[in-house]
Amino acid sequence: MVPRQGQRHAYGGPPLMLAEFIAGLREDDDRPALPGVRRGELARLVRGYAVALAAEGLGAGDTVALAVRPGARSLATLLAAYHLGMRVAVVDPTAGPDVVRARLALAEPRLVLADSAAQAVAGWAAPLARRAHLALPSLNTIAPVRTIGRRLPRAAPSLRPAPGAFPTPYEGDGDAVVVFTSGTTSRPRAVVHTRASISAGMTAVRDLVRPVPGAPVLGGTFFVLLPSLAGGAPVAPPTRRNLRRLQPQAVYLTPPQVRAALAAGSRFDGARVYSGSAPVSASLLSAVRRAGAREAWGVYALTEVFPAAAVESAAKTAYSGSGDLVGELLPGVSGRVDDDGQLLLAGPTAAHRYLGSEPFSWVATGDIGRVSGRTVVLGGRAKDMILRRAENIYPGLYEPSLHVPGVELALLVGVPAEDGDERVVALVQTAEGRSEDDVRAALRGPLERMGSARPDSVVFGPVPVAGRSRKPDRAAASELAARLVTGAGRVARLSTGSGPVARLSTGGLGALRQRGRVTAHPGREGEVAAAPHATTDKTDPSTGRLLPPPQRGRVTAHPGREGEAAAAPHATTDKTDLP
Repeated sequence: MVPRQGQRHAYGGPPLMLAEFIAGLREDDDRPALPGVRRGELARLVRGYAVALAAEGLGAGDTVALAVRPGARSLATLLAAYHLGMRVAVVDPTAGPDVVRARLALAEPRLVLADSAAQAVAGWAAPLARRAHLALPSLNTIAPVRTIGRRLPRAAPSLRPAPGAFPTPYEGDGDAVVVFTSGTTSRPRAVVHTRASISAGMTAVRDLVRPVPGAPVLGGTFFVLLPSLAGGAPVAPPTRRNLRRLQPQAVYLTPPQVRAALAAGSRFDGARVYSGSAPVSASLLSAVRRAGAREAWGVYALTEVFPAAAVESAAKTAYSGSGDLVGELLPGVSGRVDDDGQLLLAGPTAAHRYLGSEPFSWVATGDIGRVSGRTVVLGGRAKDMILRRAENIYPGLYEPSLHVPGVELALLVGVPAEDGDERVVALVQTAEGRSEDDVRAALRGPLERMGSARPDSVVFGPVPVAGRSRKPDRAAASELAARLVTGAGRVARLSTGSGPVARLSTGGLGALRQRGRVTAHPGREGEVAAAPHATTDKTDPSTGRLLPPPQRGRVTAHPGREGEAAAAPHATTDKTDLP
């Protein structure tokens, strides 16, 4: 069999964490692994799926597409493919059928592994699934399909764990996981992690999380679950129920999930809490500490480099400089800045390449930043730059200073001006129960210290979010800010003379919602106070998990570099990692 690009035969580096984990699985191990699944059961599933995949004629260098909800079977399938030296392309059912088809055409899978739910989304349940923003192309037009887990009527033939001896492990390096990020339908962009890089990344996560054997770790992605399992800890989804009953030693949540958990009155008593995949403010980490966490960490990670750096609450809170302190580079990770001020990263946790492209020497993050020793401070995304009066303004340098008490989210956005220039507008989302008058007063000092980057206007309204990790949507925020500045809301003056302050009117937001341009961000007051509040969030009555806010119309997704890694490999047709 001819290996694909990057499927190198020899590997002379340190032992690979995932290979060691698989080799250490024992079928008589009665310790818990996942909810309702013992380690011995996981070991039998991994062996059985490895035997079944080999019986399909698959081996090193072959690609399989994975569209299976997170759980024991998806985890076992991923580990079995890794054991055989195969490459797994992760399917995101929220990307849309045309995008998924284009992505998988680039990955060229020999087999599609899908559960019955994913196949239903691609078939008879498609109209219903579209209401939940899930859509897949007909999977059997891409490659032969096999059903993982329970087979329902009209599903493809099952791939069941098969009896037999564990196949000989593949011992070389090579492609392990393909994670699709940005790009277009005509030119998808896929990050390729090798067996070595994904193992190095998970080793770094394990060393950061420091799992203690026997105590639960809550997380919703394989990048968190596998390192914790390798450290001897049982793992479970980060639901509110699990937070209450399991007393976890560590929890990984995205920033929107943290805010939702705090807003619901969740406690993190004695736990180490980690948050990433979107910017993590000092005030959010402080709120987590007030909710009982022993430690609260912000993790800077990209799809291409996962993880890259981390900072604990105390250091982030004490930081008084400009920009966003994302912490110290993790062991082995190197950072430098190019001539344009963009942060570049390299190291063992870095991906090998973009699929179809040459290998990386340094990974371009797309973030403006600076590196002092091993400390990294970001100044925003390069593409987020605002040009006002021929001066470049990088929002990320100044947005942290806007997160004063009473502010839940705040963005600096550019709004086109009539003269072809841009106006700088601060869009501020206040926390529930906090008055805009108090927030205006608290903002006076930070605004005065922003110098030439001081916004022309400050407006109040919900910061639109988009994408799987519910990141702030700057394009939609700019549109909303433009409407507020030009009179969609009631305008008042800041007594500090910083420019007009617009108050969002109900009619203005309603009109934007009808146009499909804004996704509201309700019930996110937890960043300021870790106390129960009324919330408009909806939960799944069968699981108690938070459902994402509804999205209507056109949503502009910004799959930022740091965000997708936390959700991948995360093939899912539901949102099991939401609290």
